[in-house]
Amino acid sequence: MLRVSVSKVRPEQVDRLRAWFAELSGPRRGELLATFADEGVRHETVLLVPTSDGPLMVYVMEEEDPARSIAAFRDSAHPVDADHRAVLSAAFMGVAEHEVLLDVPAEPPAGLSTGPSAEPSAARPGSLPPAAGTATGTP
Repeated sequence: MLRVSVSKVRPEQVDRLRAWFAELSGPRRGELLATFADEGVRHETVLLVPTSDGPLMVYVMEEEDPARSIAAFRDSAHPVDADHRAVLSAAFMGVAEHEVLLDVPAEPPAGLSTGPSAEPSAARPGSLPPAAGTATGTP
């Protein structure tokens, strides 16, 4: 399952975010991958988007179960997760207004009817679970 968040970023924190994600991609990659195993995460992609209203960060996670991922991150004893929470907390100014235009998985989640009248809740705009740095969830 994909989980996406779009967050406003404090402009003065952009360089710190770049440095942090470079650290996660480089010397702390092993620690990051260990958290993936605990959280049921298969892939993360983070984009920094400059806008006239200030920078945005788009955080995309492919995970087995969003609730498991959120709980594992929240309760994590991994030092890299504590550092990640601190960096994101300093950088974020809240969730950016956005509209989900399409969210169609190749296969519906387990237990979801696929009949002609069934509409997966995740396919409706604004129904994606919260993700990194949002008011109600973190990676």
